[in-house]
Amino acid sequence: MSSPIIQLIVLAAIAIFLILRLRDVLGTREGYEKPAVTRSENDKAGHRGNFEVIEGGPDTDITDHIEDPDSVEALSKMKGAEPGFSVSDFMSGARGAYEMILMAFEAGDLAKIKPFLSDEVYESFATVVEQREKEGYKIDANFVGLRELKLVEAVFDDDTGEGEITMRFIGEITSVVRDKSGEIVEGNPNEVKRQKDVWTFARVMGSDNPNWLLVATDG
Repeated sequence: MSSPIIQLIVLAAIAIFLILRLRDVLGTREGYEKPAVTRSENDKAGHRGNFEVIEGGPDTDITDHIEDPDSVEALSKMKGAEPGFSVSDFMSGARGAYEMILMAFEAGDLAKIKPFLSDEVYESFATVVEQREKEGYKIDANFVGLRELKLVEAVFDDDTGEGEITMRFIGEITSVVRDKSGEIVEGNPNEVKRQKDVWTFARVMGSDNPNWLLVATDG
């Protein structure tokens, strides 16, 4: 066999070998199909680390009532200390407490609301009631309704676990002041007046006592 033929055979063998190797590396493709791109497990893990997964979202039980960041954080901590705590339920309870406490104060009947008052608030209320009685005055009042109920501020003490919630109320009442003889000396029984109050309630979250105490009042 001549030398040129041997050279052709060798070159052909090399060409066949290269073609087979290219098929192994690239695979087979038809038309303009996009080649598959694979990633190593390390690459996948590395890219996953660049994304922060946010679980859940804003607690609407809180954000529906107040947007102040400090108060939102305080209410969230209250829920953490007492998982069963609900801001919406508190608001509903505060509505009822406002009417009960306000009407008891107007009537001078503090005994039934004493468990819901701090010592300081009770003493303040009692002083006013005693002065009225000493002067012979009596108040006849009726609760018409609540025009506004707003959560103003919330504070949580990390050390004691006590939560404080400040509420603003605008109530509507009819009220008259009568003297010893029963004569009206102030007010009109047919006139609805607006009563504005800012009250702060406090409670140790997670405690066995479910009652919130009225710890501060302001008009």
